Amino acid sequence: MSSERQVSNDDSLSIAMKLREEIARRRITRQQLADDALISLSTLEKAMSGRRPFTIATIVRLEEALGLSLRDKPESARAVVETMTSLAPEHLGSYARPAVTWIEGSYLTLRPSFGSDPAVYAYRTEISWDGDTSSLGFREAERMDAAFTQWGQVSIPHQSGHIYLVTNRHGQFRLIVVSRPLINGEMHGILTTLQAGRGAQLTPVSTPIALIPIEKSKKVHFGRITEGHPAFTNYRSALRRTVDEPFALFLAP
Repeated sequence: MSSERQVSNDDSLSIAMKLREEIARRRITRQQLADDALISLSTLEKAMSGRRPFTIATIVRLEEALGLSLRDKPESARAVVETMTSLAPEHLGSYARPAVTWIEGSYLTLRPSFGSDPAVYAYRTEISWDGDTSSLGFREAERMDAAFTQWGQVSIPHQSGHIYLVTNRHGQFRLIVVSRPLINGEMHGILTTLQAGRGAQLTPVSTPIALIPIEKSKKVHFGRITEGHPAFTNYRSALRRTVDEPFALFLAP
């Protein structure tokens, strides 16, 4: 049997699914896996995205690098192929739904208030799977300025190790870039948006942001949290962590 023989499309989808789950579980990058398996990143990317079937030689090298079998029995492969229908588009990272369930949920979202006095603006962000777009989506809630509520798609590329919450309204973008969740589920990063001023004035602005999983047993506060509020110190500390650790850098000339 030639090692360059390509496996069937169904088997390739099954193997790609297993690889995505292993990459997520082991918290490694595709580049690291390609290096360990002594194959090119391009070969791995094309096979995992379905643009080229896996070859026997590539599968053997990946199995040796991971220390597990990637080839299933026919009935198991069919079940995996059905799961692969829940696969995000390539421009969002080609992630499979089982590999991103850990990010779904409700998050207390914190950013500095755009007012002149020190305050924290708090609202809720829901992240869940959207079957219509076959990807994770997000939607904000509990915003005081309900007219500015945002929603959009979630991109999780394997290369950067970061998560992108992207709003695109008629070509106008708002972007949140956060780290992968910490052990407590928190995600910290940066928000880039437009700040509303007087009249129709809009000014580009970037600011720290933190997404903290909402626990049913704990009370959360939404709105504009000012000094003297019971939650102000904890909320401000969460935002300071974004800059102090740092999860994001703000550069000036």
